[in-house]
Amino acid sequence: MAASVFCCLPCCRDGGTGHIPLKEMPAVQLDTQHMGIWGIGVATQKVNLNQIPLGRDVHSLVMRNDGALYHNNEEKNRLPANSLPQEGDVVGITYDHVELNVYLNGKNMHCPASGIRGTVYPVVYVDDSAILDCQFSEFYHTPPPGFEKILFEQQIF
Repeated sequence: MAASVFCCLPCCRDGGTGHIPLKEMPAVQLDTQHMGIWGIGVATQKVNLNQIPLGRDVHSLVMRNDGALYHNNEEKNRLPANSLPQEGDVVGITYDHVELNVYLNGKNMHCPASGIRGTVYPVVYVDDSAILDCQFSEFYHTPPPGFEKILFEQQIF
């Protein structure tokens, strides 16, 4: 059975560079096909994507596969020990431009983390044979109020 990770992130396309700055409040779902090393959260454009795990500097705020939320190499919060994501679970993450919040199987884990500043983008990383599939709609659990699927802004000219 595969585990699932979904995150609700405010996003808006920036003109085709592949970066999606966070402006609205939509959601993304990530299905973990193999539990390796992974993380999900938000980051600025200055983050070093080659330095795994993320959360080591001021440019990223992520939840890591061990349930710890990191920013600037500081553990900001942690899921309860009996609530670590397992295969078959659905993990939700919301970001409201201030706090990153975590949900497990639709339930708020009450372990918010904050600290990142500036324009941020959704970020996901994998290592050690982890496999994530990204889903932008049709979630297993309904996102919390105020969060929905990602809507991409387009210029019509």
